[in-house]
Amino acid sequence: MAEAGSNIELFGGRFHRIVSNVETVIQGKRDVIELMALALVSEGHVLIEDVPGVGKTQLAKSLARSIDGEFHRIQFTPDLLPSDVTGVSIWDRSAAQFDFKPGPIFANVVVGDEINRASPKTQSALLEAMEERQVTSDGITRALDPPFMVIATQNPLEHEGTYPLPEAQLDRFMMRVVVGYPSREKELEMLDTHGVRSTFLDLDPVASLSEVTEMVDIARQVAVSQSVKNYIVDLIEGTRLHPDVMLGGSPRSALFLQRIGRSRAAANGRDYVMPDDIKALAGPVLEHRLGLRPEAQMRGETIGSVIQDVMGRIQVPGTTSRIAT
Repeated sequence: MAEAGSNIELFGGRFHRIVSNVETVIQGKRDVIELMALALVSEGHVLIEDVPGVGKTQLAKSLARSIDGEFHRIQFTPDLLPSDVTGVSIWDRSAAQFDFKPGPIFANVVVGDEINRASPKTQSALLEAMEERQVTSDGITRALDPPFMVIATQNPLEHEGTYPLPEAQLDRFMMRVVVGYPSREKELEMLDTHGVRSTFLDLDPVASLSEVTEMVDIARQVAVSQSVKNYIVDLIEGTRLHPDVMLGGSPRSALFLQRIGRSRAAANGRDYVMPDDIKALAGPVLEHRLGLRPEAQMRGETIGSVIQDVMGRIQVPGTTSRIAT
């Protein structure tokens, strides 16, 4: 028990140190940074859907530098080929054999910028890497070194010349986050701190890759009671049975909720998951997976309101009755 407590304390200290370090660059968005860091230590990938200029790429770069990791950025365009992502084998005349040149997917933090601008064939090049953390090229499978995280961005307002992500790929992202515009006070503060020189240039690592891997292992040991597991399954089933939902949560979403719930509990100094952890993460984990029926969209319903309705209908562990009927 004492060892478990010290591990949780170690996790929390490192976690908040990473978040605070990134916050020196991305100001006023601690909640977003915490979600990104939770995904990192939960071995998940993140889809950022937001307008240009809010710091999506800078956020990913700052996270990678904070853990002393390798960062690669892929600019997705219609002419991008799958081999431009995974790598290509080139004939070496002197050695009389093919030499594999790794693509940008071989990094710790990979940003796929404007992922919906690439063709479906190129988008699918990410599927194996995201799910199995490996790349197969020319019949040879190569593992990706941990920690490994894909952060994809897309502009929600620009649809011309884009290819919407298929449900199979959307489901591989642990969560979707929206950065949003900073408050007036934080934007004024940015003019002072970033006006002449970006604070990113002065950013130093506060954790190593091995320490992040250790955090992943610590989070895996966080206890999840049977009642909380039932709550997760009830929540996912509720999205499938809701009359306004055409496509409900997948079994993978239940696994993701449990996994990131463990990380949130450890970050908050607990070695057990509470229902509040699941409730706090349900929106980011489920919103991009659910599909509304056309009639619900015409009534002005949103995915967020449906998730809140589902959570209001199911019984929370520790209570004697449902919140709402």
